[in-house]
Amino acid sequence: MAEWTRAALAAPAIALCAAAVAPGAAEAKITRIEIAKVEPAFGGKSFGSVGAYERVTGKAYGEVDPLEPGNAVIQDIGLAPRNARGLVEYVTDIDILRPADRSKGNGILLLEVLNRGRKLAFNYFHVGAGGNEAELNALAKPGDLLLMQQGYSMVWLGWQADMLPGAGRLMLDVPVARHPDGTPVTGIVRSEFAPTAPTFVQNLSSGWFTTMTHRSYPTVETDNRKPLADGFLPSLTVRAKEQEPRVAIPNTEWSFGACPNGGEAKPSDTQICLPAGFQPGRLYELIYRAKDPLVMGLGYAAIRDFGSFAKRAAKDDSGTANPVYRADNRAIVIGASQSGRFIRSFLYLGFNRDEAGSQVFDGAMPHIGGGLMPLNVRFSQPGRAWGQQVDHLYPAYEFPFSYARMHDPITGRRQGLLDRCQETGTCPKLFHTATSLEVWEGRQSLGLTDPMGTRDVADPPSVRTFIFASTQHGAAGLPLPTAEPFGLCQQQSNPNPHTYSMRALLTALTGWVRDGVEPPDSIKPRIADGTLVAIDQVRFPAIPANAYGNVKRPAVRFIGQGNPLHALDFGPDFRAGEQSGVITREPPAASPRTYGVLVPQADADGSDIGGLRSIFQRVPIGTYTAWNLFRAGRFEDGFCNFNGSFIPFARTRQERNDAHDPRLSIEERFPSKDAYVAAMRAAASAMVAERVLLPEDARALVGQAEAEGIRLAP
Repeated sequence: MAEWTRAALAAPAIALCAAAVAPGAAEAKITRIEIAKVEPAFGGKSFGSVGAYERVTGKAYGEVDPLEPGNAVIQDIGLAPRNARGLVEYVTDIDILRPADRSKGNGILLLEVLNRGRKLAFNYFHVGAGGNEAELNALAKPGDLLLMQQGYSMVWLGWQADMLPGAGRLMLDVPVARHPDGTPVTGIVRSEFAPTAPTFVQNLSSGWFTTMTHRSYPTVETDNRKPLADGFLPSLTVRAKEQEPRVAIPNTEWSFGACPNGGEAKPSDTQICLPAGFQPGRLYELIYRAKDPLVMGLGYAAIRDFGSFAKRAAKDDSGTANPVYRADNRAIVIGASQSGRFIRSFLYLGFNRDEAGSQVFDGAMPHIGGGLMPLNVRFSQPGRAWGQQVDHLYPAYEFPFSYARMHDPITGRRQGLLDRCQETGTCPKLFHTATSLEVWEGRQSLGLTDPMGTRDVADPPSVRTFIFASTQHGAAGLPLPTAEPFGLCQQQSNPNPHTYSMRALLTALTGWVRDGVEPPDSIKPRIADGTLVAIDQVRFPAIPANAYGNVKRPAVRFIGQGNPLHALDFGPDFRAGEQSGVITREPPAASPRTYGVLVPQADADGSDIGGLRSIFQRVPIGTYTAWNLFRAGRFEDGFCNFNGSFIPFARTRQERNDAHDPRLSIEERFPSKDAYVAAMRAAASAMVAERVLLPEDARALVGQAEAEGIRLAP
């Protein structure tokens, strides 16, 4: 038996034996669904042979057996209250889009793991989709609705129990862990604040990604000057960059409380007041003793249980019909960024096997989600992420990094992300998709190589990996800003889209899952062909300051920095090999050894050579990079979080010569409209043959070039 299995099952072994012989043992699952509303979707629009869609909203009620082996890994499940059947309960909101006539759908349940309560799938698969958080969740700006045209049934549900209500977020209600005698569970929590505007107050949960939308773990004592019984005092520090020394802010200069205008604070156990003001471009780090952790790992169980119910059950225990049931349904789980890391951790911890022993999801598509999700941790903060400057020290990138099993010489462990599902025969067919920014900023190369970055590692047979060359975390919205400052960054951000490739790849994954059609091979940078290199080997051109298109831009500063990774020690009760447990050391201690993080090699323009190159990179009007730098006053010269760069080419040879730009101008690349259209047509044809562009998208893009001519701006 594998090491992880022994560790996970050792504690409850005696109880499991008892449960196995107990008469009338309850089966844990989704027991009840409540349908609040069924209404026409998209104004009753019909989608060809699929017909019209309906939107179904309501709640699902689940029960988890804390003694079942697949649940034993859930942190603090043994400290959660149980019902009369000995099971732990949770309730989640559900939101479903289904063909009104389910027999006309494509037989695929597409379950999207929400990103901090937001629905993002339409943004990644629909041309023209967008909107703010409320609009995303209301599906108010859905774009061209490709997923409906293709007949998918869409499923969303709450999984992140520390989300606050608002903006249409789907909620998950889980219990608070308490000691058997009813006393609160307490522990250390580190909160990092990185405000983008001056403020006097922060929620204890506020951060770069979490803002004011997440539930805070309350402090055990609101008087920050009063030592606890063991002598513990909370601390607040500030620094200008992640790598700089922390400077203590005396406890007399801040308090637990709310002071919206910087005046006298009203005590609060979930907020912090700094009368001098939290300033943008600074990292503030609070370490305090908290109480009442949520059993956050139940979020994995909720996705597992509802995924299994949606796929297999005709009705719930009371006879209410499953709103998406079809006897031949297959299920694919998708998620982007935080949600991609959720999927990787979901598989890693064995949750793709339901309590009946069956496989839940037939396919998986984690997007821009390298690393793992620290959901299954006491006082979990899953809304926090990773970064070179912000959230740098939160658990998100512990070994294992890759789907293939390998040895880590730093920790001494031998693991792979698919160990558990391979042992139980429940691994899905998987497309791992990521932008090049994840390689630069998110250490994604560790999923492509051995831990020390010395050799390429092949994907397991059930996995394909696609790295989108020269793309940032989410494509920049258009139009780009036309004057400095360019947001928080030194250069304009990168608009090179993922959407067209994502549409083609989801279609290929569906064909693999449903019809057994072999998918395209992985497309990624590699050590062997020189497209994945150490950062000091990158050959980046000297791109000068320019005013192309009447937009003044500074010279591009390639300073050869990356985002190194050390193994972090969060204390003896944190199980790094399972991304689970209890954190007792904050900030964590870092190993002196670093992993072998690599980055993509650049071409003569400064764009990536390796990976899946979009049509806009194959027929370029500028340089697209997967990195950008923070501007002055905002962590200057650190990676501008989640942003790449776009630096257009000069329009004419004379203009580029005047600027001393080594990159060919647009007129030198495309001397006529016909030459540009021919280049677009050739690139589109090649991408269709590679199965990374849908034929209908190729026609639309070539048609756009024919109608509008050479693109002079993104």
